[in-house]
Amino acid sequence: MSTTLRSCTLSFVDISRQLRASSFSSRALPTSIPRSYTHKLHTSTARRGDYRPTTLTNILASEVPPPVQVLSVSNAGIKLADGLVLTGPVVFLEGKVYLWDVPNGGFTPAPGNGRQTGTGVEKWDQWSKEHWSIFEVVVPKPEILLFGTGARMEFVPPRIRAHLKELGIQLDVMDTKNASSTYNLLSEEGRRVAAALLPLEPKTWAKKQGF
Repeated sequence: MSTTLRSCTLSFVDISRQLRASSFSSRALPTSIPRSYTHKLHTSTARRGDYRPTTLTNILASEVPPPVQVLSVSNAGIKLADGLVLTGPVVFLEGKVYLWDVPNGGFTPAPGNGRQTGTGVEKWDQWSKEHWSIFEVVVPKPEILLFGTGARMEFVPPRIRAHLKELGIQLDVMDTKNASSTYNLLSEEGRRVAAALLPLEPKTWAKKQGF
């Protein structure tokens, strides 16, 4: 799969093997978030080799917890269980994290009321099939794609839903906090699930020369 994904025309950058690489500055990926701005999510903990069932055992959970789990979501970014903070749009797929290049880095909440700018489908004008191209080349494809649209759930145009349906992928849309929590639960249950998450506040990834 990795050879095929590298040919993907969209700027998806796999960082699952270099989460602590020096290319991410401490300013871009803060290691701590103020507690008052943090939304805790469901996560699983690693099990010891001598694990024994207790009176409260999740029989649906796999013996090895999923390699990617979200600890919390805040305006500072999406914080993984290992402490890494992702400040921009990302895709979780097959246990890996891909930086996701989307128009404007997400949707901007309007001042005062928490609503996002734009009405109807015009905010999606710049979104094309190329922004979902990673799901065209991956094999096997996820059964479910959880799309977190930022601070609130957004209406997704029928053309996007239809494109993913053609690929055999069920699209579930919700705000990013709920999408992250649902992803944790479904991946822990062993479901073939992927997540495409937009930050609560728009943030674009800086592109390196050659990408």
